[in-house]
Amino acid sequence: MPAPEAVVFDAYGTLLDVNAAMAAHAARLGDRWAALSAEWRAKQLEYTWVRSLTGAAHHEDFWLCTRDALEFVFARHKISDPRLAKDLMEAYRTLPAYPEVPAMLATVRAQGIATAILSNGTPGMLADAVAAAGIAPLIDEILSVEEVGVFKPDPRVYRLATRQFGCPPDRLVFVSGNAWDVQAAHAFNMSVVRVDRSGGPDEYGLAAAEVTVLPDLSGLPDLLA
Repeated sequence: MPAPEAVVFDAYGTLLDVNAAMAAHAARLGDRWAALSAEWRAKQLEYTWVRSLTGAAHHEDFWLCTRDALEFVFARHKISDPRLAKDLMEAYRTLPAYPEVPAMLATVRAQGIATAILSNGTPGMLADAVAAAGIAPLIDEILSVEEVGVFKPDPRVYRLATRQFGCPPDRLVFVSGNAWDVQAAHAFNMSVVRVDRSGGPDEYGLAAAEVTVLPDLSGLPDLLA
């Protein structure tokens, strides 16, 4: 692909390890921690989609959706531990980056390509996350859905990136670990790359659309070169 104006990354599940919060407290959760983490993530996303589909009056920011999702998971599994819930929420606010992310971002910027985050996260969440992950100096722009008051995959979210960089969507590369997010950006006419760390099956016809899939982000700079 030609060198883009910028590479725009999803944050949660792409640059940041969303399972790290429960992994950090696995000793308190037991063997079920990974299943609980997956359920927390699924419910969190469900809440964003439902709130977007039911209209602006029902919008609730990503921090509150994350809290509500955790409360649901705890209630469903009959976990009554307010201190643990508080610790998990604090851990979610400071998720680590995946190991290859800092070097990858540094290399992309050294290639003269701007880097950005386009995320469901609130501005405060994202500021805390990139600082805790040590990648703040490697990100040129941080764009939050709170600017438009609706979550991904609404097209208004992806339009934030084209507005920020003053270019058509096909001059941006959007990178996400979420297949539905890649599909939405592709439909918006962005160049897209899917990161599939788990080796899952094709979704949304992305393979037929010849969307590039990487097992992690270490190969992205070569793809852009």
